[in-house]
Amino acid sequence: MSTTMTETAPAKAVQLVAESAPVADVDPLNAMAHQGKGLPGVPSFATHEETRKWQLQHMAAAFRVFGREGYCEGISGHISVRDPEHHDQFWINPLGVHFSMMRASDMICVNLAGETVGGNTVGSINAAGFQIHSAVHRARPDVHAICHTHSIHGRAYSSFGKPLEMLNQDVCYFHNAHTVYDQYGGIANEADEGARIAASLGTNNKAAILLNHGLLTVGQTVDEAAFLFCLMERSCRVQMLADAASVAGKPKRIVSDEEAAYNFCMASTPDCLFVEFQPYYRYEEYVSPDFKE
Repeated sequence: MSTTMTETAPAKAVQLVAESAPVADVDPLNAMAHQGKGLPGVPSFATHEETRKWQLQHMAAAFRVFGREGYCEGISGHISVRDPEHHDQFWINPLGVHFSMMRASDMICVNLAGETVGGNTVGSINAAGFQIHSAVHRARPDVHAICHTHSIHGRAYSSFGKPLEMLNQDVCYFHNAHTVYDQYGGIANEADEGARIAASLGTNNKAAILLNHGLLTVGQTVDEAAFLFCLMERSCRVQMLADAASVAGKPKRIVSDEEAAYNFCMASTPDCLFVEFQPYYRYEEYVSPDFKE
């Protein structure tokens, strides 16, 4: 859950009128496009093999995007995707491969016990990554993908141990859907730390800010989790810019709970967030299609 914090300023109060709340028969995906000409949402496939191939290609594309965004930090950082057929298994990136070089065939499949069961069986995985991702996959059967890297602004903002404020339309995608893990247990090489991170995420949240560590996002597709990670990283940067400006005397005005809830309902669905990532995916297809190999 997220706590909305406000910093009031000695400014004239302005009454903001929210749009009417979405009704049951409104499709958020089609509502994003003019005249309901929406883009296709998450596809479905006839076989597990086709689904698996699609997931691994989108996973590799997410890494390429993360590489372009500068999220790679040594051998830290990981994305995992639950296997579509064997739900006690997930795919994760190999240790020591730069995000910008990642390919679908590089991914390693492990079970929740930590045994390598498929994919790139000669590769190794990050021990802390396994502890974090296995714990979240175990605790959240609704989660199919998890992203965690040591991005710059995420690390910087994590040092405050505070949730993000609803400062703008985009951060409302995390309205009442992100939490703060307010402990720091060192590098998560032990199962206990992974379990504590998973517990802090809760049963419904899309993201967590990990104190003195960074960010973690989840989704029903790797596209959703990856877009949310990029958005949260930028939101941390915006938060710190706004905080710095407010210290200099510029008051902040926070999006109301009603408006934030509307934005969340209309834009933060799994299909909408999947669609949000597709321009990034198509760009990777255009500039570096070898990620599909």
